[in-house]
Amino acid sequence: MTYPPPNPPQQPGYGYYSRPEPTFPVQFEIQRADTQSRVLALFSIPFFFVRMIALIPAMIVLYFVMIAFGVVAWIGQWAVLFTGRYPVGMHEFGTGVLRWQTRVSAFMYGLTDRYPPFRLRP
Repeated sequence: MTYPPPNPPQQPGYGYYSRPEPTFPVQFEIQRADTQSRVLALFSIPFFFVRMIALIPAMIVLYFVMIAFGVVAWIGQWAVLFTGRYPVGMHEFGTGVLRWQTRVSAFMYGLTDRYPPFRLRP
């Protein structure tokens, strides 16, 4: 048997070597910073702990907020089971916690120089 077959089936947009363009429901965009702190970058390369020390207050608060998030998510599962809906307030709290956690991680890994604010809103 030869590969590829001599007469592959012809379908619009499909074939052995082509795939349709995937469509994704989520769009993720990051705005590039105009300027970045070279001093912070200089100290962050050899001493990763500089950013970690700066993030100690945020990580302490985030630890307790994540515990609350676990409780809220568990209660939310029961709410979905009995009502068929996820409560809006619980959803906003959960997305806010994940948003804040992402901001803290971005600062920790040097993706941004902006210190993460202590809030759940964007």
